[in-house]
Amino acid sequence: MSDPLATSYKLPATNAVFFGTSEEAVYALDALSLKEILPSLIVTAPDRPVGRHFTITPPPAKVWAQKNNIPVLQPEKLDNEFLSELRATNPQLLIVVGYGKILPQALIDMAKNQIINVHPSLLPLYRGPTPIEGPILAGDSETGVTIMIIDSEVDHGPIVRQEKYSLSGKEIAPELTKILFTRGGEMIAEILPDWIAEKILPEAQDHTRAIYTKKLKKEDGEIREEDDDEMRWRKYRAYQPWPGVFFFDKNGKRVKITAASFSEGKFIIEKVVPEGRNEIIYEKFPCSNV
Repeated sequence: MSDPLATSYKLPATNAVFFGTSEEAVYALDALSLKEILPSLIVTAPDRPVGRHFTITPPPAKVWAQKNNIPVLQPEKLDNEFLSELRATNPQLLIVVGYGKILPQALIDMAKNQIINVHPSLLPLYRGPTPIEGPILAGDSETGVTIMIIDSEVDHGPIVRQEKYSLSGKEIAPELTKILFTRGGEMIAEILPDWIAEKILPEAQDHTRAIYTKKLKKEDGEIREEDDDEMRWRKYRAYQPWPGVFFFDKNGKRVKITAASFSEGKFIIEKVVPEGRNEIIYEKFPCSNV
């Protein structure tokens, strides 16, 4: 049986622009495309050098756009020249998922409160750059997805729709990222008919409950002696794939933990990569402070 949403509602091909760059954007785009909802234009970051050989590489959202024959813009800056080009497409709706840049006020004003965004937390909780890691590190029993309107402050705008997602305490950040952003794309598809018809009244966030996250640094991944086993397990799950988790051996060398588990309240290291060496089973590693 065909999807009733897909057959009853097709987004007009000329009025939706999707801002996205990362794999998170692709998860949402995949979910939208399954509902036969495709943007007319994708705005993404410029191609960048990647890897040891600095190979010029397109962002994931551009690769997705090319596979789906959707035009792409890759502005270095969201300046007046770009805004003029965007305005010429006569967009009625802007969707932002994993774009990676703060939208300028001129773009927000131009869109007239029509910029909706997927944020993978239960806003106002975990605003900022690491909303996936935050609930894992805190040991929360739930997180969620918020569809919100972008305004001039970070993750501050009114909520269009919000949905909870229960956490088992075993989630790894990359897996949870895919789940939440995929669901975010599905939620956008579900609300679009009523959103376009102006049947949804957004609700202001309770800003007194706001929790802010910070950008991750390499040193955040250190497993410290004072960390209990539960915190070590949370760090291991939250900091995949970057910055990863590590400790320093008694000689002061960094040892990366590449496989671990948690059983009966104990954090169990299974495999490590000692500095300058290949991956080994932890039982064969002689020097440890953990």
